[in-house]
Amino acid sequence: MNKVEIIGTGSYVPSKVVDNDELSHMVSTDDEWIVSRTGIRERRISKEENTSDMATKAAVDAIKSAKIDVNDIQLIVLATSTPDDFIPSTACIVQKNIKAVNATCFDISAACSGFVYGIDIAAQFIRTGRFSTALVIGAETLSKVTDWQDRNTCILFGDGASAVILQKGDKEGIISISTGSDGSKGDALVCPAVPVNNFLSKTKVSLNKGTVSMNGKEIFKFAVKILVKLVKEMVVESGYSLKEIKYIIPHQANYRIIEFVAKKLGINPDKFYTNLDIYGNTSAASIGIALDEIYKKNLVKSGDKILIIGFGGGLTYGGIIIEVL
Repeated sequence: MNKVEIIGTGSYVPSKVVDNDELSHMVSTDDEWIVSRTGIRERRISKEENTSDMATKAAVDAIKSAKIDVNDIQLIVLATSTPDDFIPSTACIVQKNIKAVNATCFDISAACSGFVYGIDIAAQFIRTGRFSTALVIGAETLSKVTDWQDRNTCILFGDGASAVILQKGDKEGIISISTGSDGSKGDALVCPAVPVNNFLSKTKVSLNKGTVSMNGKEIFKFAVKILVKLVKEMVVESGYSLKEIKYIIPHQANYRIIEFVAKKLGINPDKFYTNLDIYGNTSAASIGIALDEIYKKNLVKSGDKILIIGFGGGLTYGGIIIEVL
């Protein structure tokens, strides 16, 4: 089996910053209420850019970081819950934009775990020798599926994109991977699509709003339980101790979740790298944006271990231990 290296990272967020005070003019809330419950102070919101636009910019950033020719890319996996269209895939739109003419392209839907799932899929293609270079993207325009009158959800979400380049290499950069799902709890986080309403339908239905709804308490309980379980299991599987993990990069959803998980694991919350205070919850983009920040800020060196962990709609979850090469 081939070894897989992460050779480049990239990210992009819109320029428009919407802070909590600005949100308070649209819905009954304030900065103190939002920060105390989530840790979020501001988020980036797209004015006109769609998911493919942000994904393209993150991809270009990752390609520059990896110092590869775009023609070397043989696979593009794009994780999103907010595609530009049902058809074509957002991955194919990115392919057209960056002119990656040699790539096989497709989207995946795993909500906030999508970035982890995408790396897992691409890594398997490289390990088996099917492809040698892959571009994995997590991108979301959550602002277009947010109910801006629902203060329980509109305070959470932001827009953005992230990307990594994976390549067959001499060293192993992907130490271990674990993923899972619990579809029985899928109704805890929902964004409905187009209902069945054709000429054969006996019951006529009206179009839904197409916005996100969430059972926050259920997601909170699920997240804390699964993150603690995942961290413990992955550390054992990898053969490393928790002390040997330089950073844990969680899906950036809620700082209270991170505090609870840190307490249950008996570690300092500072071990978790977070930026949700300035970006909010960007779903499939969140882990990759944080990973790119860590690399660009030179917070890690060769040999350091990073554990990325995601959880989200589906319900889905997953983690990867990365070695910095």
